[in-house]
Amino acid sequence: MTPVVIGIAGGSASGKTTVTNKVRERLDGRNVVILNHDAYYRDISEFPGRKPSDVNFDHPDALETTLLIEHIRRLKEKKGVEQPVYDFKTYTRRPEFLRLQPRDVIIVEGILIFVEKKLRDMMDIKIFVDTDADERLLRRVRRDVTERGRTLDSVIEQYNTQVKPMHLEFVEPSKRWADIIIPQGGENEVAIDMVVAKVLSLMKK
Repeated sequence: MTPVVIGIAGGSASGKTTVTNKVRERLDGRNVVILNHDAYYRDISEFPGRKPSDVNFDHPDALETTLLIEHIRRLKEKKGVEQPVYDFKTYTRRPEFLRLQPRDVIIVEGILIFVEKKLRDMMDIKIFVDTDADERLLRRVRRDVTERGRTLDSVIEQYNTQVKPMHLEFVEPSKRWADIIIPQGGENEVAIDMVVAKVLSLMKK
């Protein structure tokens, strides 16, 4: 059986991971492999002479999407891949890799996964998690300060100069490619049930 590929996009801190985890749980996690676009951020060394604060990490060019596409292709061919491990505190890729094995369902998650046509075309179902901007900002502040070692001032500065402008330029317009739009993120149990039912239908075919 050719694996079913699900794309889950949405703004930063919109609840994509929560939706991803709930879909995985209901599909039996043993049959699901998850590729997070965030793991494919380019190492800061690829931006010579620039400090992390000078790099726009919310722009598509900050990610090695071609490698993500290659990994999806290999997983669809039932071959294992080595996903990069990105360190958000140092803006570098760690020397180790995360070995991923092929599964019946491939979930691809990230804010910019609908921007690249070649990546979109690999997806059987495209989901956009739609959450209010103020709620996303509060979640991002909490996450970046507690999990990624950022200061409150740096998070706010990045949001105003990069996150919000790139959301308006790339993320929000990509919503038009979605097959399903989920408001309220992981709290929308009805939408998640619909997604799981559609995946199971595709798997049976």
